[in-house]
Amino acid sequence: MSLSSMSNPEIDEAMVQLKSILAEEIIDGSHWEGHLSASALSNATALSALSFSNAPEDGQSLNAGLEWLFDHQNQDGGWGDTTDSPSNLSTTLLVNAAFRLNEKRLTELKQLTVDSALQGMNAWLKKALANHNGDVAKGVRELYGEDRTFSAPILMNCALAGLVDWRCLPDLPYELAAAPQGLFKFLKLGVVSYALPALIAIGMLVEQRKPTANPLAGALRQVCIPKVMEKLQEIQPAHGGFLDATPLTSFVAMALANRFDPQHPVTQKCFAFLRWSMRSDGSWPIDTNLSVWITSHIFGLFEWIGFPSDIHPLQIKEWLYGRQQLVRHPYTGADPGGWGWNHHPGSVPDADDTSAVLIALYRLQGEAREWNGLKWLLRLQNDDGGWPTFCKGWSGLPFDRSCPDITAHALRAISPYAKVASNMNVSKSIRKGLEWLKKNQCEDGSWVPLWFGNQYAPHGENRVVGASRVLLALGELNEQQAESEKGVHYLLNVQNDDGGWGGGKGISSTMEETSLSVIALLACGHIHEAERGVEFLLRGCLSRAYENPAPIGLYFTSLWYSEKLYPIIWTLEALGRFKLQKKMIHG
Repeated sequence: MSLSSMSNPEIDEAMVQLKSILAEEIIDGSHWEGHLSASALSNATALSALSFSNAPEDGQSLNAGLEWLFDHQNQDGGWGDTTDSPSNLSTTLLVNAAFRLNEKRLTELKQLTVDSALQGMNAWLKKALANHNGDVAKGVRELYGEDRTFSAPILMNCALAGLVDWRCLPDLPYELAAAPQGLFKFLKLGVVSYALPALIAIGMLVEQRKPTANPLAGALRQVCIPKVMEKLQEIQPAHGGFLDATPLTSFVAMALANRFDPQHPVTQKCFAFLRWSMRSDGSWPIDTNLSVWITSHIFGLFEWIGFPSDIHPLQIKEWLYGRQQLVRHPYTGADPGGWGWNHHPGSVPDADDTSAVLIALYRLQGEAREWNGLKWLLRLQNDDGGWPTFCKGWSGLPFDRSCPDITAHALRAISPYAKVASNMNVSKSIRKGLEWLKKNQCEDGSWVPLWFGNQYAPHGENRVVGASRVLLALGELNEQQAESEKGVHYLLNVQNDDGGWGGGKGISSTMEETSLSVIALLACGHIHEAERGVEFLLRGCLSRAYENPAPIGLYFTSLWYSEKLYPIIWTLEALGRFKLQKKMIHG
């Protein structure tokens, strides 16, 4: 099928189909919440935490959660992050810990199912840890290296279940949390900025179970406990869920329940969040939802392809404005002006979601709320020219250092303001950001994103998404230089024979990765090269392939997830851009 023969009615029909789905998904006429995939890892951590609640009301939930895990075990005996994920060590270990901590409850389930599942799990773990002689701690430490953000919670959970000795857990300097927030970026905490609750709760439990050999240091730590617990209470959201995330909240709950008492106010609020966030099928997602992120993308898309007749733009716009952080955030100390990923109190302002909202809401003479968001985003830019996720210059760990996908998104967000906000030196920020992207392009022409991956690509890296997000920014900024052409060459080189894209050459094509690649090629003026990708998307619309979202999203510390609306939103954008450019060529 050639560009000239690809009929508009065919594209129009697919776009109408996708728009109608999004119109049905809107909530209260004001926003979208989407649907994040269920997570075996979230289930496991929540079940471990609730096993310490001592609340009869949790009995039914614990049974339902255990049954969900048994029903979604992989054929090889392990568990992955999503039901479409290959088994991995972290999730399978945490499931094992959850089973051990709920051992009495397992007898209430079908014994045959339980015995078979446990045998399969033990066989998988034996094979996975063979190179470490079955040593769980060694396996976990090798997996995460120097970053204790996730290795410490996993080992703590395993220690509570009797799978590892407490002596193998790393010390966490929880007493440093008593320092003023402005000093955190100068302290070597061993964890990224968002993990402060885990640092405090797990650090205190580890110190109790394996006291320091230095009595002076131990006494100093004891003095700091009231102060750090006060800090923990200050940063806990009203609904109890730290970052709206089941794993983080669960780790904090199980640590505090064992260090102090399950009745401690912070612990009780954690338990309340876990009860509230459990789904009716017995599962938990990695986070409640991505409502601000999803709504921003849909609103921005509808602004130029046209809103469905029964959707009112002003209502959505006001909903987005209403999600802006208006006070200094207690969790990260972020200044007012940014946006987080959803409308719940656990959400924290970050560069990616702030960029998404600014792109969606930009007008030549925007409201003060937009200008505050612009200022917030400009202040977050790192000295190296790139943008981090949460905090400027906090550490060299993943979510605090500059990354290509967030830097590209930030550049798209600030670039329209370059001429109308000269006093903010937007042009200088753009130059620094572009230079950072240039320096961090891979040899093959791609960029490695932080928040997206592919489970079947080397090291889980999704260079297709990384290249697509950066090329979109370069195209919109008219930066058609050597880096852009090299990136386009990379995308075309890894395109599959079916016309679509996966996470790399030969990796199964998905609606998500194909639509993002098409969008990038079109942004860089390569409409003819995008044709086969458009054909793939049209076939996907006919077969309703978008109903099976791919787990290409990465949550904190590489937790895989899929989002129901990603393939729908991005496919609609790709088709809309293709149709518009085709019209410009043929009139």
